[in-house]
Amino acid sequence: MSNQDWLERSRQAVWHPCTQMKQHETLPIVPIARAEGMRLTDFDGNTYLDGISSWWVNLFGHGEPRIRAAIEQQLASLEHVMLAGFTHRPVVELSERLSALTGLGHAFYASDGASATEIALKMSFHFWKNAGRPQKSRFVCLENSYHGETMGALGVTDVPLFSDTYAPLRRAARVAPSPDARQAGAGMGAEDVALAAAEKLEALFAQEADTLAAIIVEPLVQGAAGMAFHHPRYLREVRLLCDRYDIHLIADEIAVGFGRTGTLFAHEQAGIRPDFLCLSKGITGGFLPLSCVLTRDAIYQRFYHDDVSRGFLHSHSYTGNALACSAALAVLDIFENDRILEKNRATAERFSAALAAVRTHPSVRHFRHLGMIWAFDVETPRTDFARAFFAEMLAAGCLLRPIGNTVYFMPPYCIADAEMEQFAAATLHALDKLGCAGASAAGPALP
Repeated sequence: MSNQDWLERSRQAVWHPCTQMKQHETLPIVPIARAEGMRLTDFDGNTYLDGISSWWVNLFGHGEPRIRAAIEQQLASLEHVMLAGFTHRPVVELSERLSALTGLGHAFYASDGASATEIALKMSFHFWKNAGRPQKSRFVCLENSYHGETMGALGVTDVPLFSDTYAPLRRAARVAPSPDARQAGAGMGAEDVALAAAEKLEALFAQEADTLAAIIVEPLVQGAAGMAFHHPRYLREVRLLCDRYDIHLIADEIAVGFGRTGTLFAHEQAGIRPDFLCLSKGITGGFLPLSCVLTRDAIYQRFYHDDVSRGFLHSHSYTGNALACSAALAVLDIFENDRILEKNRATAERFSAALAAVRTHPSVRHFRHLGMIWAFDVETPRTDFARAFFAEMLAAGCLLRPIGNTVYFMPPYCIADAEMEQFAAATLHALDKLGCAGASAAGPALP
């Protein structure tokens, strides 16, 4: 069957995520038949370089043989068993290894990032209830933060497009200023912005600490905020404030974990340890749905009791799925055996060099890079920039999906030099074709 056949069948049968379906009357859905490495191939044989790792989940390239082999090996013995009252080798080994890597323990599993957010929020709320302080029931999030689209996660998501429609249903969090380094004025740096944001956060904590359970933060990079980078100093200050005011720190590393920022976990760059760590996306290398929340032993102990109601009774049918945990174990093996973080540093240098002309394009503002993430903002009068740029890049055989006027690259770690050059050339062509030429030189790069 052709692309057109699958496109029409999909439009008739599938409700696609994060999509106004009517737009697909003019912007066709792309049916994918197979994938390998960086390349997605449609049913007509056209190929596309996956520059965003299929929504940030794919780490080492599509079809990575070692992850596939681990799943196949596990499939021969056990595909799934419920984790209530049962356990199995992959979930035990994965939990032990994640604990050794993070210093946190007792992993609680679900299937997606939003569910991990829900788990962390509920655990924090329930901890304070078990501790005899039920008034500590509210949460703090950052401006423009995104933590998922289930109801609890929407309560700590400050993106009106996602949250406003459901305002009557959600319990909104207190919103603290973002440490987004793009806010730096004359004579300021990213660290100055971070300190100013932390100072305002302290004012909020000082006034409301008795009612606050936790603050949730995307360490170093706020993704849906337009890849808003912040200085590690902000995380250090937040950790100190949480300790001072007795408030939990939830690190949402769903998007930035597993090497995306240059370290295995982003919070490592601040030298801190959160109270809760949320993981998903890259945890299985893009093969299977899995998410995880790790927490401190002192928090776990508040639930350990003869009273059943003091236990954490949250559950998902596929919690700790054996196949998904096997994929995650293979991911950790690849990081260790292939020295991925070291290799990524060399890859990042080459990709940054390939993007040099993009960096200086007259429409580009705030070009920024961290680890295996690159982003820049585009000065353009076009209100349809994101859709138009997406379409132009697809025509050039590249998958990029701007967030508003922010273009970003978050490719699989297997990206080759020729693919870097293809992305750079296609990006320049699209910016020129769409008339994205600013009146002044490109804005300064951020640290």
